[in-house]
Amino acid sequence: MNTLIIIDMQNAWLHGPTPRFDKANVIARIRHAAEYTRRHGGQVIFVRHANDDALAGSGGWEVIPELPFAPGDVFVDKTACDSFAETGLLTHLKITGARNLILCGLATEFCVDSTIRSAASHGFDVIALSDAHTTGDRPHIRAEKIVEHHNWVWANISTPVNSRIMVRTTQEVFGD
Repeated sequence: MNTLIIIDMQNAWLHGPTPRFDKANVIARIRHAAEYTRRHGGQVIFVRHANDDALAGSGGWEVIPELPFAPGDVFVDKTACDSFAETGLLTHLKITGARNLILCGLATEFCVDSTIRSAASHGFDVIALSDAHTTGDRPHIRAEKIVEHHNWVWANISTPVNSRIMVRTTQEVFGD
């Protein structure tokens, strides 16, 4: 069973003041991935980050309405960049027998990167959707370059022998 993990696609960061690289297309690709995953018997997990900008239970903390959830979708709440840190994600994945994780979301260099690396360290095979993660410009580097850099890193990073990270486009994984 494929498991799609959608990281931090929340109102506070997607509909807030910071522009996000290729935002509309990233949202459309994630929506396509979620719909495909559900149609083919996979599982969709939404990860929500809580902090002072997105207090748990607030409107900013909610997943953006462009990514509607469906019965059977799972929510994992976190307070650190790593979606496995002090959450029930690993336990849930073990109970469901997940082995292959497909990851996407926000922000490339923080929560997406931390979760991809952690998933591989926990023994999962990971597909990073190269065109379905985003971030904002930083004082020293543009968002587009951050995305490009992390796609390269994930494609070339060493992982434990029992896992791997692959970088694929949404179309390569889910078709049109």
